[in-house]
Amino acid sequence: MEELGPFRVNSDGKTLYRNEYAWNNAANVIFLESPAGVGFSYSNTSSDYTTGDKKTADDNYIFLVNWLERFPQYKNRDFYITGESYAGHYVPQLAYTVLSHNAYGNQTTINLKGIAIGNAWIDDNTGTKGRYDFWWTHALYSDESYAAINKYCDFVTGNFSDLCFKYLYQAYDELALKLTMLEIRGETVKEFDPCSDDYVKAYLNLAEVQAALHTITTKWVPCRGHLRAWTDMPETVLPTIKQLMASGIRIWIYSGDVDSVVPVTSSRYTINTFNLTVKEPWRPWYTSKEVGGYVVGYDGLAFVTARGSGHTVPSYEPERALTIIQSFLQGTLPPSS
Repeated sequence: MEELGPFRVNSDGKTLYRNEYAWNNAANVIFLESPAGVGFSYSNTSSDYTTGDKKTADDNYIFLVNWLERFPQYKNRDFYITGESYAGHYVPQLAYTVLSHNAYGNQTTINLKGIAIGNAWIDDNTGTKGRYDFWWTHALYSDESYAAINKYCDFVTGNFSDLCFKYLYQAYDELALKLTMLEIRGETVKEFDPCSDDYVKAYLNLAEVQAALHTITTKWVPCRGHLRAWTDMPETVLPTIKQLMASGIRIWIYSGDVDSVVPVTSSRYTINTFNLTVKEPWRPWYTSKEVGGYVVGYDGLAFVTARGSGHTVPSYEPERALTIIQSFLQGTLPPSS
């Protein structure tokens, strides 16, 4: 309701308006609240709230199979998976699970064609290095801390010494206030209202809304969850993405270029670990006669930036986000003019 969905909530917290740039302009969209306990989702089995990356992928796969059995008219449609942030784990893991089960041939075949992940946390080492480099290039902490971080932190092996952690924390202390201001500045871009969280919370807690959605009666909050423990969280999903590239499905990574959470530098460092051949060189792409960002096409993967966008691209730059996803679905890089 704040990003790619068909409706957004007015400031009264009671009424809706249409999102002109909703992704269901381009495709049928299933929004899945995951893992169990997120949003309105729940389980009657308490052990479901002890979960992790693998169980989340397995549960999501079971959901998709059951959904397609329930609505068989969609079984043969092309299928794509998208997500953002920690979905840099969720999306590749689910895609790999789908392809693995498709190979067995003993369940509903899901016609998976591709994945797109935005500002995606994929690899701890490149992700962390990219964060601190991005923050330094935006003058958010000192040259002294930056030099010490690069001296004492090994971002190749992930071997972080006590001195490394000392300077990582020192830099974070230096940038805390500035980082908050950077994110606030990003959230006021164009028409996105930074109070949207409040409007959505009010709307989804209306009794008539919960009745219409057939949810359990509950107090809805933006980060609702009942997780008791997270059992597995690999430091990297690079091997999984390599396997997906080998399978031939379409893989796009897109990045809002002023995001300070999982910045564009993290995405670039991550992609560079693959040592891929460039098929279509770095160039600007356009929407509404403006540069929407930049794109480079590799052998097996495309990387797209969204100009002026923070962590959640469909919130900050909804028109550019829709152009990205339309191009992804069409299998062509965003427009060059």
